[in-house]
Amino acid sequence: MYRATDGSVGTRRLERVDTTLHDPLVGRLLDGRYRVDARIAVGGMATVYRAVDTRLDRVLALKVMHPSLATDASFVERFIREAKSVARLSHPNVVGVFDQGADGAYVYLAMEYVAGCTLRDVLRDRGALSPRAALDILEPVLAALGAAHRAGFVHRDMKPENVLIGDDGRVKVADFGLVRAVGTATNTTGSVLGTVSYLAPEQIEHGTADTRTDVYACGVVLYEMLTGGKPHGGDTPAQVLFQHLNNDVPAPSAAVPGLAPELDALVAAATARDAGTRPHDAVALLSLARRARTALGDEQLDLVPPQARTEAGPDGEVDPEDVTSVIVRPLPGEQDVLHTSRLEVPPESGTRPQPRPEPPAGRRRAVLALADPRRGVLAAVVAVLLILGVGAGVWYINSGQFTRVPATGVLGKTRAEAERRLTDAGLDVGATREEFSGAFERGTVMATDPAPGERIRGNGSVDLVISRGPKIVKVPDLKGMPLAAARDELRRAGLAAGVVTEEFSAEVAQGAVISSDPPAGTERGPDAAVSLVVSKGAPIDVPGVVGQPVDRARNALVDAGFTVEIADERVNSAQPAGAVAAQSLAKGARAAKGDTITLTVSKGPRMIAVPDVTDKSIDDATRELRAAGFEVKVEKSFPFLSDTVSSQSVRGGDTAPEGSTITIKTKGI
Repeated sequence: MYRATDGSVGTRRLERVDTTLHDPLVGRLLDGRYRVDARIAVGGMATVYRAVDTRLDRVLALKVMHPSLATDASFVERFIREAKSVARLSHPNVVGVFDQGADGAYVYLAMEYVAGCTLRDVLRDRGALSPRAALDILEPVLAALGAAHRAGFVHRDMKPENVLIGDDGRVKVADFGLVRAVGTATNTTGSVLGTVSYLAPEQIEHGTADTRTDVYACGVVLYEMLTGGKPHGGDTPAQVLFQHLNNDVPAPSAAVPGLAPELDALVAAATARDAGTRPHDAVALLSLARRARTALGDEQLDLVPPQARTEAGPDGEVDPEDVTSVIVRPLPGEQDVLHTSRLEVPPESGTRPQPRPEPPAGRRRAVLALADPRRGVLAAVVAVLLILGVGAGVWYINSGQFTRVPATGVLGKTRAEAERRLTDAGLDVGATREEFSGAFERGTVMATDPAPGERIRGNGSVDLVISRGPKIVKVPDLKGMPLAAARDELRRAGLAAGVVTEEFSAEVAQGAVISSDPPAGTERGPDAAVSLVVSKGAPIDVPGVVGQPVDRARNALVDAGFTVEIADERVNSAQPAGAVAAQSLAKGARAAKGDTITLTVSKGPRMIAVPDVTDKSIDDATRELRAAGFEVKVEKSFPFLSDTVSSQSVRGGDTAPEGSTITIKTKGI
């Protein structure tokens, strides 16, 4: 965990109370329950306050949507979606959501309060971080996103502002306000919400977002932690977007000499412009990050970049590239220029959030022209519907068109079975929600609204309450189970399989679980992720086969338990043609049974021209021959000799194998 030199986590607190402007919510009791004490920060969609839950007497954070956006159904839907999405994630690195509601024009979320600072504060105060500190922050971020990805959600706005670092050292991911179900990512011609510096190319170009867009943003955040700066800059947001589309993220070592190649490779993998070549989700990237950490020594991990600062830097203004914005992509036929409409209200500003840009004048006139005739049609339709509605209502009441919610075949059944039973009874299925229950099995119906046996109109709908299982579940004992069986067991217990790592074990069969984190018997909330350590089997020492004929080398490796592949391309080497020139795992390395070892075959040494060194001094001749790629042997036939070469074993201009020995003789006196 990154800490300042005095031992504290950073120097700038997450809480930045604005005392320059009066906020109408500060001091108010919201929804008859939450006392608003101070404003913490202002974002693109909402303002965050520190508040007290007067019923439970606990401090929490209230995220209140800007009133100007509360009239926009799409923003309200997104806001509520955040509450529902995060409420499903029970993970120690995700900021928890406790409640959601509305009080007049104020739509709010009640969330966990984290005392500390943001990663942006740390970067602003301290500049670049050491690789160890960067990985200490990146790994819990990826663990949190991995839980979201495996639960079927994409964050879509990962950036340092949304990484909270508590005073106790915990790292948490916040602001799932742009979260979207993985399967609902679509290609649109409208606008894309996000932060310019962290948008993946496919978000900018096509408006699509899936787990790999979060991976891209995390790669940019890692680059920023390692170097203290963003990979792409520009005078305008459009310039930054253009670079994300057309330029690869540079290697961090180009900005910080001495950074390990493994860190360059990790950033390159996460920020590949082709989404298909990136790690498919945060769990896969976490595995690569841990592998990179393992490959680094303490000196590489604790490298202090020249961009690092030992003293806190001055407070700076909000960088426009760090602001969540609406990126308006051009419609077909319009000028191909990327526009941005900022929704952010800076903390010291008294202005209201700005709406997205107006459509071009031609399109606006067309919309207004359609509006007038539609108003007349709409009025006529409403009048007809009112008349028909009254008549239909009288008929419905008089005819007694009611049925009862089935008392059997619903409770305790799966959602699919309950829906089928309700459909058979002539009823529609309405909304569904989940609640904890120790009496009903996870995934089964625990209640209905209206309740079983109650009367309902024949065309009415029945809401279902689905059991999430008990509020606390125990991690099952998975040791010795094959990985697939262990995942099924976790699913049945109401938990989720988390990150899977591999270790050598002579006691546990290859592919079976060695241990879990948390261990068996530990109590956790439903859907919590459980990391698994899987056996690679007993380690096998790799035999050395360089210099052996290919067939003999292959047989030796297969007999040792490995899979062998032959590289397509042969290379020049000191080994004879047809012999093994190199092996992908060196002699003495430890590997698992079934691991693949690639053999590169030699096409013999390279033939190079021998320089003519006759009549040159021994030192000059030796130096020239070695520079050409040969070994040198000097022969002296007489006790008193001159220092001049009289002959050489291979004549000048002829060719000889690279690395072979050339003998030179000296003249007598």
